[in-house]
Amino acid sequence: MEGRPTVLFGGASPGTGFAVRTTLTNPSTRPGLDLPGRVRMVGGDEPVPIAHVVVGLVTRVEPADGGDGYLEYEFGRVRVAGAVVLGPGERRDVAFAVPMPWELPVTVVNGVPRLNLPMALRTEVALGPDLNRGGLTGVFVHPLPAQERILSTFESLGFTLRQVGLQQGELPGVRQALPFHQKIGYWAAPLYAGPFAEVELTFLAGPQALEVVFALDRRLALAGASHYSLTRFRVPHADVDRFNWVEVVDGWIRHAVARHAAARSGATDGPVMPESVHTNRPPDLPPEGEGLTGTAGGEGGI
Repeated sequence: MEGRPTVLFGGASPGTGFAVRTTLTNPSTRPGLDLPGRVRMVGGDEPVPIAHVVVGLVTRVEPADGGDGYLEYEFGRVRVAGAVVLGPGERRDVAFAVPMPWELPVTVVNGVPRLNLPMALRTEVALGPDLNRGGLTGVFVHPLPAQERILSTFESLGFTLRQVGLQQGELPGVRQALPFHQKIGYWAAPLYAGPFAEVELTFLAGPQALEVVFALDRRLALAGASHYSLTRFRVPHADVDRFNWVEVVDGWIRHAVARHAAARSGATDGPVMPESVHTNRPPDLPPEGEGLTGTAGGEGGI
């Protein structure tokens, strides 16, 4: 599903009486699910030739160059109806089920909708050479089970949520299906304060597993204040209930901190962090291919 920057506009066909309304069976969804709903079209005073009906997801992202303002972005477009002529006063309902991309950004974090991260479905009806685009229908994206465990664990470890947003472009060395990525930023918890000031999480889900990208001090690095590095971890969806998530996330953080410190100093090994109050010792990651896996991502290009 390709995305593209777009200019939003709305309004019905002036003077025709033609109207379009889209409703969702349930506005709450998750990555990888289908979002069902229907488009209702009501004819006006004269027959209305319709070329197609398309629905697409719309959100807003920060520009890749860090400039002010936002870009409206449309992605996941699905054609739900082809050519048809709507008679005067005729009503026609078109049912649809839009597949949600696995990389769909989460807009509900720890049960709280993020109002600064709008996600909506928009309906486009082509009337000859003109496009009729109805109003936006809000969509609430809840986290997958693994995402939910990770977010709640960050909260329980004492991290303070700083920002949730989207940025145009791809992370260095990370394969993405969408042309933007989500940033869930936290201030470092007191337990981990010192080696880093903040961490940003990016979730890249797929049908089998969730990839979690840690970016330590990326915002500070972009401001010219420090270095940042990326570290990736993989969680199979089927294994979500197998793990003690406090131990897992604590181990991820320690691994990411060691890589971050080593890359910043040029050393081969990072400093040893103090013992965790949640575990007797920093937990070991399972071997490659067994349950959770950690992979060394490339350093940021700063």
